[in-house]
Amino acid sequence: MAKAITSDNFEQLMAQGKPMVVDFWATWCGPCRMVGPFIEQLAEEYADSAIIGKVDVDQEQDLAVQFGVRNIPTILFIKGGQIVDKQIGAAPKAVLEQKLKAIL
Repeated sequence: MAKAITSDNFEQLMAQGKPMVVDFWATWCGPCRMVGPFIEQLAEEYADSAIIGKVDVDQEQDLAVQFGVRNIPTILFIKGGQIVDKQIGAAPKAVLEQKLKAIL
């Protein structure tokens, strides 16, 4: 299951040193609901090698601002504390998985 990422736990998750996939989404966003199941599947499949989580932009506006998220869904791929790739808008699972594999 994808982790709920908040301002309170973001730094702790980052400190674990694993690559991260962070999905910025909202409950009212249709494309976000399309991508959501893919994020959940990746969270299960890559639980040992990456941290995969979701940020509800309505609840965590500070994180959205911190990362310059202007459109949702925005999925950030973070390695070594740096954003190394991103996906803006809905994408098939295969695209997200390819980006994840590139940072493992």
